[in-house]
Amino acid sequence: MKLQRNGRSKALAIGAMALVSSLSLAACGSDNNNGSTASGGSSGSAAASAINCGKAGSLIAAGSTAQGAAMDVWKTNFNAACSGTTINYQGGGSGAGIQQFNQGKIQFAGSDSALKPAEVDASKAVCTGGQGIDLPMVGGLIALVFNVDGVDNLVLDGPTAAKIFDSQITKWNDPAIAALNPGAKLPDAEIQTFHRSDDSGTTENLTKYFAAAGGGAWSYPAGKAWAGKGGQSANGSAGVSAQVKQVKNSISYVELAYAQTNNLKSAAINTGASKPVAATAENAANTFAKAQIAGTGSDLALKLDYATKDEGSYPLVLVTYEIVCDKGNKAETLDTVKSFLTYTISDAGQKAVGEKGYVPLPKTLTDKVNGAIATLA
Repeated sequence: MKLQRNGRSKALAIGAMALVSSLSLAACGSDNNNGSTASGGSSGSAAASAINCGKAGSLIAAGSTAQGAAMDVWKTNFNAACSGTTINYQGGGSGAGIQQFNQGKIQFAGSDSALKPAEVDASKAVCTGGQGIDLPMVGGLIALVFNVDGVDNLVLDGPTAAKIFDSQITKWNDPAIAALNPGAKLPDAEIQTFHRSDDSGTTENLTKYFAAAGGGAWSYPAGKAWAGKGGQSANGSAGVSAQVKQVKNSISYVELAYAQTNNLKSAAINTGASKPVAATAENAANTFAKAQIAGTGSDLALKLDYATKDEGSYPLVLVTYEIVCDKGNKAETLDTVKSFLTYTISDAGQKAVGEKGYVPLPKTLTDKVNGAIATLA
C-alpha cells in the first residue's frame, strides 16, 4: 500500500498539561557520530522492570544524531537488562540512516523527518511485502545556540534567524537583531554561522520553520541538505555544538539535549505572542500538544505547526522517528526490534529520556505507536 501524505490529518486528542507534567530537565549525555556512546540512564532496577527482553539478539541501527543521546540511554538500559542482546546505534545523520535502511544494512533507522514518498518506494525492496513506516519515538526542540561575548540573553524571530543563516545579516549589531534585543550590548562583530555538513533531519526541521515563519526571507526548499549561502559546516549535532562552544560570535542549531550538555546559551523566539518563548522542553510540549497525525495506517508521521503564535509554544520542534518495515522484517531480528521499541516508547523509556532534555510524547500517541509495533511482521 502506497503511503498517502495528503490524506486528512487526524488531530491528537491531547492537552499540553499532560505532556508538561511528565517533563524533567537535566543535562544530557554526549553525541558520537561514529557510534552512540553511553551517557547513563535510569536506575537499573527501574529500567529492567519495564523491559520485556524477548529473544536474545543483536540489532544495528543508524541515523539521527539528534536522538543519539536518547538512544544512549535506551540502549544502555536495554543491553543491561537483556543478557545476550546488543543494540548498536551508529548515528551518522538522518539521511545516512534512511539510505542504509533502504539498502538493507540496518534493522531500523533514526530520522528527525518522516520518509518522503520516494524513500517509501525504495524501502519496498527490503521490506518484502511491506514498506518503511515512521514511528514517532520522542520529541525534541531545536535550540538556536550562540556564543557572543557580553550577551547572555538573545531574542530572534523567524525572518531574522533566516537572514542570519543565509548571510543576509552578517553583523551581531545589525538593526534587525538590535530591534529584538533592546538594551543588549551587541558587538560590532561578524556572525560566525555553523550548519550541518551531513544530510540532517534537524536541518530539515529548521528550514521548515524558516519556510513557515521566515516571512519570505528563506528562498530555498526545506530539506536535509543545507542550502543557505555562506557559513561553515560541521558533522552531526556534536560537531556543530563543539564549534559554537569554541568559536566566538558564533551561532548554530542543535537539539536541546546537546545545548544542555555543552552549556550553550539558547535564543528565545519572538513568535508574535505577547512575549518571546524560551527554548524549554515545557514550551516545546505546548507545541506537540497540537500535533496532528499525517500518516495513514501504521505510519504515524506527524504534522507540526512551525508558525505557531500560541502563548508559551516554542515553534522550533522536531519529532524523532524510528523507521522500520511494517512487513518483511528479518525473522532473526524481528523479536528484538519489537522488544526494544516497545521499551523505548513505554512510560519508563519516555521518562528516562525526558530527564535528559527530550520531550516525552503524549500517552495518546504512545498508545498508537505501541499498537503499530505489535503488528510488525
